[in-house]
Amino acid sequence: RLVKEAASKTSKIAGDGTTTATILTEALFKEAYKNLAAGADAMALNRGMQKAAKVVTDKLASLAKPIDITKADDIINIASVSANNDIEIGKTMAKAFQRVGKDGVITVEEGKSFETTVEFVEGMQFDRGYLSPHFATDIENMVCELEKPFILVYEEKISNVGKLVPLLEKIAQAKKPLLIIAEDVESEALATLVVNKLKGVLQVAAVKAPGYGDRRKAMLQDIAVLTGAEPIFKDLGIEMENISVKQLGQAKKVTIDNDNTIIIEGAGSRQGINGRIKQIKDEIEIT
Repeated sequence: RLVKEAASKTSKIAGDGTTTATILTEALFKEAYKNLAAGADAMALNRGMQKAAKVVTDKLASLAKPIDITKADDIINIASVSANNDIEIGKTMAKAFQRVGKDGVITVEEGKSFETTVEFVEGMQFDRGYLSPHFATDIENMVCELEKPFILVYEEKISNVGKLVPLLEKIAQAKKPLLIIAEDVESEALATLVVNKLKGVLQVAAVKAPGYGDRRKAMLQDIAVLTGAEPIFKDLGIEMENISVKQLGQAKKVTIDNDNTIIIEGAGSRQGINGRIKQIKDEIEIT
């Protein structure tokens, strides 16, 4: 179990290196057991392993060099190794990385043909996952995928079920999925969403809004502009039960896992998005 955990953690952090992690863990256990059997002090052995790990990681860090994303060969070499030395996969990954840049997001999905293709989309990712694993639509991979959903951008916490129901009824009538982005969705309201999802009444998911304080409000504004939503900020005085479908945003697809949310091809206007970009750049210059 410990070996599996080490490999899993390595994969999650680095995206690769599970074989190396497994071999190193096996070697550490083997040598540690040998020394313990010979009478070595367990605490001293642990301290020694910690010091050795630091020496090795420091050395590796000194040998590492940053990847130049403008040089395709660098990306091809790394991607090919991760793809069992498949050069074509490496070239495909290099193409994708160079297109989206170092700040872009790349996702891998199962295709419907035998060919490996690259599709570029405009989207946004933030580090908030679903509030309940019951929202997952792909149980095997624990991922929630919403196709062409409505998107509610709500600044405050949602706790009153009675105020939430009118909106859910409107969404159910429209027969479209719903993504709720709010400060939080508390127990009773969250339970209502989960029950509706599990019963097949409504395909819905909820995530916490990204960021904190003023930063959160700015990020909600970003999401609203991207999706074409009217952000429901608390200083506007709009009651939950009075929210209309027209105030919701939309997107081609939303993918949510335990840690992240990705909004793909929001329905916001290009003019609105460009205006928001200019506003942010102006604010950066002022500060």
